[in-house]
Amino acid sequence: MAEEILITKKMSTGEVTKKYPATKAVFSKYFGKSCFDCPAFGTEDINLACMMHNTDTDKFVKECIEAAKNELAASQATKK
Repeated sequence: MAEEILITKKMSTGEVTKKYPATKAVFSKYFGKSCFDCPAFGTEDINLACMMHNTDTDKFVKECIEAAKNELAASQATKK
């Protein structure tokens, strides 16, 4: 049975990157690699982060989900 990937715009940036490390690439793509050094990173929700960076929230969340799915599929493939 496949694990459900749940990422919403109301989740904090830290919550998402901790649970799904592959999403860090999406954060870097849209917000730059220095976003992880920002004092607000980890506490703000995805919606606010996207608003601050003039990024389409739905597109961002969709890409995060894809990254997390790919990460999960890769980890399951190595377990077989």
